Amino acid sequence: MNSLDVCLSPELMHLFDVRSKTVVVADILRATSCMVTAFAHGVKSIKPYADLESCRNSKTPDIYIAGERNGEKVEGFDLGNSPFEYMAPELYGKIIHMTTTNGTQAIERSKESARVFIGAFLNLSALAAAVQQENRDVLIVCAGWKGKVNLEDTLFAGALAHLLKSHFNFACDAPLLAEALYLQSKNDLTEAVSHASHARRLNRLNIFKDISFCLTADQYAVVPYLENGILRV
Repeated sequence: MNSLDVCLSPELMHLFDVRSKTVVVADILRATSCMVTAFAHGVKSIKPYADLESCRNSKTPDIYIAGERNGEKVEGFDLGNSPFEYMAPELYGKIIHMTTTNGTQAIERSKESARVFIGAFLNLSALAAAVQQENRDVLIVCAGWKGKVNLEDTLFAGALAHLLKSHFNFACDAPLLAEALYLQSKNDLTEAVSHASHARRLNRLNIFKDISFCLTADQYAVVPYLENGILRV
């Protein structure tokens, strides 16, 4: 039976050899939730950038650029980091280049893996099915906040681990910890996350509806994956 592990912060990625693994990257509030929402509403592709200026300089008339730093939209960019922005009809069939504080950094650190999937509560069940079909060891990478562990990504890792536990062996204590936290909180994730540091940051920006939406399971069946540096479905 293949193994499943959880990396609670990208700063711990040096502990894992990802080259033969399926990696699921999660930045629940809000980058990977935005990515899943964008594809569910017909975006053609998303190219993640770790570097802000590289993303800014990639702008062309045919490319929308999305930028977030410290929870806020970057000045001069077309899009920020709210999933509701990515529901806009004018984005259907379009190309987006995106850079965020944590999520695109985690994708960059995961790119040497056999497969990178983009994970969110929004596509949880579809993602679990796709991961099973890959038939490899799995690593769930929590994007965290500037290298620190955060609650919402750990809860997501626990939710996914719980769905997959009958098909995988937990590799160490991190999946056990994440699953236990999720099972303790699953009946009211919004309440659980309301005490989290990043939720408090977003609340200061009056982004209440984003938090609730990003914690809603199984809104979409799309499972974005990374291919040659570009996210597709």
